[in-house]
Amino acid sequence: MQKDYNPAKVEKEAQDFWEEEESFASSEGLSGEKFYCLSMFPYPSGKLHIGHVRNYTIGDVIARYQRMLGKNVLHPMGWDAFGLPAENAAIENKISPKQWTLDNISHMKQQMKSLGFSYDWGRELSTCNKDYYKWEQWFFTKLFEKKLVYKKKSKVNWDPVDKTVLANEQVIDGKGWRSGALVQTKEIEQWFLKITDYADQLIDDLETLENTWPERVLTMQSNWIGRSEGALVKFKIQNSDDLLEIYTTRPDTLMGATFICLAPEHETIKKIKNKNPSVKLFVQGIQHSGRSEAEISKVEKLGIDTKLKAIHPITKEEIPIWTANYVLLEYGSGAIMSVPAHDQRDWEFAKKYNLPIKQVIEPKSPPKVNTNEQPYLEYGVLINSGEFSGLDSANGKKAISKSLLKNNLGSPTLNYRLRDWCISRQRFWGCPIPILYREDGEVIPVPADDLPVELPDDIDFSKPGNSLENHPTWKHTKCPKTGMAATRETDTFDTFFESSWYQARYCSYDSETSMTDERANYWLPVDQYIGGIEHAILHLLYARFFHKLMRDIGLLKCDEPFKQLLTQGMVLKDGVKMSKSTGNTVDPQPLIEKYGSDTVRLFIMFASPPEQSLEWTDSGCEGASRFINKLWRIVYEHVEKGLPVGAKHKELNEAQTDLRRKAHATLYKVNDDIGRRYTFNTAIAANMELLNFLIKFEDDTENGRNLRHEVLELIILMLSPIIPHVSHVLWKNMGHTEPVISANWPILDNEALKEDTTNIVIQVDGKLRGKIIIALDSTKDNVKARALEDVNTKKFLKGKTIKDIIYVENKLINFVTKI
Repeated sequence: MQKDYNPAKVEKEAQDFWEEEESFASSEGLSGEKFYCLSMFPYPSGKLHIGHVRNYTIGDVIARYQRMLGKNVLHPMGWDAFGLPAENAAIENKISPKQWTLDNISHMKQQMKSLGFSYDWGRELSTCNKDYYKWEQWFFTKLFEKKLVYKKKSKVNWDPVDKTVLANEQVIDGKGWRSGALVQTKEIEQWFLKITDYADQLIDDLETLENTWPERVLTMQSNWIGRSEGALVKFKIQNSDDLLEIYTTRPDTLMGATFICLAPEHETIKKIKNKNPSVKLFVQGIQHSGRSEAEISKVEKLGIDTKLKAIHPITKEEIPIWTANYVLLEYGSGAIMSVPAHDQRDWEFAKKYNLPIKQVIEPKSPPKVNTNEQPYLEYGVLINSGEFSGLDSANGKKAISKSLLKNNLGSPTLNYRLRDWCISRQRFWGCPIPILYREDGEVIPVPADDLPVELPDDIDFSKPGNSLENHPTWKHTKCPKTGMAATRETDTFDTFFESSWYQARYCSYDSETSMTDERANYWLPVDQYIGGIEHAILHLLYARFFHKLMRDIGLLKCDEPFKQLLTQGMVLKDGVKMSKSTGNTVDPQPLIEKYGSDTVRLFIMFASPPEQSLEWTDSGCEGASRFINKLWRIVYEHVEKGLPVGAKHKELNEAQTDLRRKAHATLYKVNDDIGRRYTFNTAIAANMELLNFLIKFEDDTENGRNLRHEVLELIILMLSPIIPHVSHVLWKNMGHTEPVISANWPILDNEALKEDTTNIVIQVDGKLRGKIIIALDSTKDNVKARALEDVNTKKFLKGKTIKDIIYVENKLINFVTKI
């Protein structure tokens, strides 16, 4: 065995072995319970950063551990390869997006291999590969046939620089998240998926994930879907046949509605604004583009009286209709009944414009509240509500909803915050949407035999706008069925479309005849999914939606894609999140070259629990390197003295028993830390403590050396998922012909944990004077005799008479000389 630890040499030896032996190839035919471990695949930006390394190291440790438990492990990797960054880089560097992407994939793949990640590279996929996106195009055509896809004009957030649609979440302070350009409002034809048809399933099935997904993520998903029970209330517009249908979650407050507020884009406002110059001027000054509901709630409340009146459905009173900037067309019906006494935003608006505030709910018990000073937002008892006064809020909701239904003025109803998913983007580097527009006006999906619809290679980015739209020939084609002239859809899919089903394709990675096959039912659901909390809403929601769609057309059988979810924390440097924008990212490559990849892996896993933030320090890598070097040195010194044959556990002395007990107590802890809690940092700390305990064990007897060998083997096995390269070489040098990757996880010896002895405290007149070790079954007389033989006890009892002896079994003995 080489005396000094050489990371480069050690890692090459291990990696060459794994590649030659295809150690991580997965197959459905292997024995053992299946375990599908998946980390969210990366965008191929060019190089890995420490955030990537943390995510993928966590997944790799879990996969390696599960493999050692005897499970049949699937641990794949691929690339989320479409998107605007590649297109922007292509324009800037005068290179095709495809070439830029493939070059980046090649480099990042090599970095991943250098870190020893146990991926089945035979299943590697890239979303920009036609063999992959062919099937999502096919899937889209099936959804089109089932009328789960539609196209309509929609107001969108438009980035004038990137020239594409942005979701609300991609607009920060009114600017595009990538370009930084001021976002504009634009109305264009867009493709949508009917995710709202699955709203109930998406929210109800969260219950099946309650014990395996972080509570925070479940709450975020539930809030995004936003199912609420309430009532649809009809307000007639005075002197008109028009009705305003308004949804409210608080029908118990209906009698407190003192005005109506409409979104500036509401149809009623469109009808009157040209007849009302002040309303028209107000609407022109309101810019809702790119604003989420949360952002709108923070802006100053502005509005204007339209001079229209609505008729209250129960009291028949006239109430004014306003338009206001805090009402969004996208939420509800773009109209709200304003109850300022019981809603914060309505209260602020009423105060600003001196509108009436009518309290209709009061607390069930004192003290009373004054809603002119602040709104009362809780449930309570109805007041000032006519026949409904005196009811509590729950019964008030039911009674008022029933009255509305009886008089055809409304009805109880469910409402959802969720809106259908806009899946089209006006960019080149994405999956083409497989739709043809025939010259006779028919819109048809591309037939399966003509898929995939591929992107052209001869693309010109010099013209502004969508490069596919500007292409001279690509978009012009013929209908395969009729031969009629047709044009292709020039929008491409939102990249969330590709990342919503990749977990299923890994299972059927080489199928040429179907999107998935029976292998998907063997592997799915994913047993452990790992990724950042930033994907807690959209990616996970869309992946869950896609999974249910695939199930419903017979591609899958299970209901959810991911059984267990781990969301790792951010990587910080000097307390600030690492990002390209702040310029504080850390390139792992120099650290790998200096310390070795095992050192980087060890520090990342040791620095903090995975769900918490990790504070990056270079000194942390130095500490991890010292530990690995220490472990190497101890094994080297042990091996140089010759390999023993095995310890005789029934013939261990006290020190040997203590060491073996410590070793199996460590294994007991690590089993829980890695297998259940995923607190890898405490598992590493326990092994560090055990190694230090072993160093102090100075016993060169045959049994002592045998035991040292056993403990070193335990340490190597317990650390092998975390530092696999050095474990591979050390295991080999410990005399094993089978590689550590093929070794089973060590078996806990419960007998070793049992203690046959205990420490007894010796006191004289209540003061500590010594300690002795006794057998657990010792009698009081035996303990007394042993204690009286202790040198310190003799010293403090000299010349004194023992008047009493207090004995607490297996804990202490106190000799009393003073009464």
